[in-house]
Amino acid sequence: MRRVITYGTYDLLHYGHINLLQRARELGDYLIVALSTDEFNWNEKQKRCYFSYEERKRLLEAVRYVDLVIPEEEWDQKVTDVREYHVDVFVMGDDWEGKFDFLRDEGVDVVYLPRTPEISTTQIKQDLREKQ
Repeated sequence: MRRVITYGTYDLLHYGHINLLQRARELGDYLIVALSTDEFNWNEKQKRCYFSYEERKRLLEAVRYVDLVIPEEEWDQKVTDVREYHVDVFVMGDDWEGKFDFLRDEGVDVVYLPRTPEISTTQIKQDLREKQ
C-alpha cells in the first residue's frame, strides 16, 4: 500500500482544497491529512479559523479521497509522522516548493502540486469583507 500525507488548515473548505486532495490521493492508495489544530494555527501562524478543528476534521473525513485525519500540532512533526504512518509520498501545494525536500532523506517522495489559481481561503475571506 502506497501512503500519501499532506498538511493544511482547510478552513472554509473549497474546490481548490478538493482538487489538491484528489490529486494527492491519486499518488497512492491511502491519504492522510494532517490538519492544523486551532492552537497551532493561532500560536504559530497567527491565524484564526472560521471553523473549529473538530468541524474542519469532520468536513475532511467526509471527503472521499481522505482516509485518515490526524492533528498537526507543530512544524517539526513531519519527520515523526512520515515514520509513524509509514508514508511513501509527502504532498504540499507548490507555494511550499523546496521547503520540505529534507524529507527525501527519509526515503519519501516529495511532491509539490500546483494550486488551483482562482480560489483560496484568503480570497474568499477578502471577497466576503468587500461585500459587507
